[in-house]
Amino acid sequence: MSRKATLLVCLFAVASSAVADEGMWLFNDLPIKTLKERYNFEPDQEWADDLRLSSVRFNSGGSGSFVSSTGLVLTNHHVASETLAKLSSKELNVAEDGYLAADQSKELKAPDLELNQLVSIQDVTDKVMAAVKDGVSAEAAAKARRATMAEIEAASLKETGLRSDVVTLYGGAKFHLYRYKKYTDVRLVWAPEAAIAFFGGDADNFEYPRFCLDVTLFRVYEDGKPAKIDNFLRWAKAPVEENDLVFVSGNPGRTQRIFTVDALRYLRDQRNPWVLDFIRRKEILMQQFGLGGPEQKRRAQDDLFGLQNSRKAYTGMLGGLQNPAVMKKKMEEEATLLNAVRADEDLKPSLDAWREISGIQEEKAERLGMMSTFRSRTYDLAETLVLMATEDKKPSAERLREFRDSARESLEQDLFSTAPVYADLERAKLADELARLVEYWNAENELVQKILDGKSPAARAAELINETKLLNHKANKSNVEMLRKLAEGGVESSTDPMIQVAKMMEPLLREQRKIAEALTERERQAYAKIANATNAVQGTGTYPDATFTLRLAFGTVQGYQEDGESVPAWTTMGGAFKHEESHGSTGDWKLPESWTKAKDKMSPNTPFNFVCTADIIGGNSGSPVVNRDGEFVGIIFDGNIQSLTSDYLYTDEVSRATSVSGAAIRESMIKVYGAESIANELGK
Repeated sequence: MSRKATLLVCLFAVASSAVADEGMWLFNDLPIKTLKERYNFEPDQEWADDLRLSSVRFNSGGSGSFVSSTGLVLTNHHVASETLAKLSSKELNVAEDGYLAADQSKELKAPDLELNQLVSIQDVTDKVMAAVKDGVSAEAAAKARRATMAEIEAASLKETGLRSDVVTLYGGAKFHLYRYKKYTDVRLVWAPEAAIAFFGGDADNFEYPRFCLDVTLFRVYEDGKPAKIDNFLRWAKAPVEENDLVFVSGNPGRTQRIFTVDALRYLRDQRNPWVLDFIRRKEILMQQFGLGGPEQKRRAQDDLFGLQNSRKAYTGMLGGLQNPAVMKKKMEEEATLLNAVRADEDLKPSLDAWREISGIQEEKAERLGMMSTFRSRTYDLAETLVLMATEDKKPSAERLREFRDSARESLEQDLFSTAPVYADLERAKLADELARLVEYWNAENELVQKILDGKSPAARAAELINETKLLNHKANKSNVEMLRKLAEGGVESSTDPMIQVAKMMEPLLREQRKIAEALTERERQAYAKIANATNAVQGTGTYPDATFTLRLAFGTVQGYQEDGESVPAWTTMGGAFKHEESHGSTGDWKLPESWTKAKDKMSPNTPFNFVCTADIIGGNSGSPVVNRDGEFVGIIFDGNIQSLTSDYLYTDEVSRATSVSGAAIRESMIKVYGAESIANELGK
């Protein structure tokens, strides 16, 4: 580099070093030097391997950890909520009322839950990069890259028998092969009531102080018996204290910190406002459906909870982008980086990548809201079968990613799930989707008219749901026998109305996926250049954006200042009763009866929730929090409202990750729920 560029590098490094505990670090590239210099802590390979193997990923979207040698897995109640809803019925509402298995024979088997334990990581960048030849179109590049990734995954699966996923990192500058051991026999052991798991409801969500027991225990089985787990987290004997160093091992879903300023402007001005409007629409739909009666309310509750959570999260993210201070900081960082790139002749050609990203945002804006599918479980089944009928005729490497051989087991587990599917809820969802189709394409559109078949969206949705054989209407489930027949080759001759609609939509879906894939490939190539330029300027000691793969974050237990007042680092179990009383003991601030009865039994000073500066995001929910000794001290369940800018920008000034204390979990299991035998398994 020139002297001018070197000076800019130094200035940039100084500015970056002001950020304290930022980072979602790869387990094969941990910040050993930083931890040593900042905290006088140097994790060895055994420490890192044990924590990695003790961590799990939930296919429903979230994290967890092994907490016993007998297969117990701890996660959040809200991560488990989809499974809890699937295990619930009118007669047994475990999602709302909680559940405790009297013994192992009473543990409830989840219908389609898959847990992944990361066994190994291998850098396959050279092989993936070699697949894309210079000068080829984005479409050809995407096809070649997809084929090579599928070949790597298939070879790995054949060699190891492990789930094998090639993961894109640093915007496309690196590719790693992640191998997972899968657990598909997962059973519910204990879940508290929703009233304490989500105490304070939507109003308290993403706020702090909090008083939530947002936890659920599952157990993994192998060959019909509780799995024997070698790597699991020991339970810390003492709770955390102020300024303690802690670590978070989990699967952050996605961040966009590599995004250029133009990409963030697109999110701020177009995409996120659109997403928020979409979420609000669906939230109202579920609220209205729930007004039909207690059973309708129960059936819609999991969808409603997810929508409300997303709405609040996106509101916070959009608010961050609309904050001039946030955008100013991102603009200053980008300007410093670009100046360094312009000053170096070797890096100067990468300036085209920023221009490419800018142009891609315009194309994204034109495609925003494009409809080529319907959000309905029944339609999703039909669409999967229709796509599968064509994809299975191709070599695995040429298929759409979800249909490759290495992903088949996970695909079929979802496709043939025995989880409840309610026709009345499906009618409501599909009717709204058909109405959106009319709004997007207009009523005179040929495809719209063909799909509606002369009927209103509501009437057509009712007809499709009522007449499809993909559902077992009496059992409130999908018709697994029919689905298997169709998957084995019956799609082409099927006269099922839902299959027919999926066939009508298939050409549009494939066209849109083809366009989106080419757009993604162009963006990947551009961000790979930006990542390489950034590494040349900043050095290589950085972390990639989140990809719903296992990462390590670290931070300290710290309170913060808000509106001139000190917010303490933790709350207590006794404080939950004061919080209830201060809100009138009604609605979402009404503790469950089990807590009221056990009030005098529990130790009121037991730490309940606490906050730390660890760098987390959606997907980290359920992540274990451990101390220097790798012992379990808590479980991530949220961030405060100030943390919602973390998609784009990390700061530890007031941004905090929120956890349930390990001490509160044991205290409540023993004193409130009478689950002492299970509590005694924890950490052993």
